Amino acid sequence: MIKFLIIACLIGIILSLGTGLFHLVNDKGNSKKMANALTVRVALSVGLFILLFIAWKQGLIQPHSIRK
Repeated sequence: MIKFLIIACLIGIILSLGTGLFHLVNDKGNSKKMANALTVRVALSVGLFILLFIAWKQGLIQPHSIRK
């Protein structure tokens, strides 16, 4: 379940970034739609970070070490 939430957040971040780019190109940056899309992206990114931290603290996900 947690992996589904992580992937959903990542997809939402990518869609929001694409929406911001679309409004930047089409509206020449003059509308608030681009700023709103980027605000949503930042909020989703912070939410994803908090979700990852909580999932790690509860033992739902395990970090992997880099092996040489």
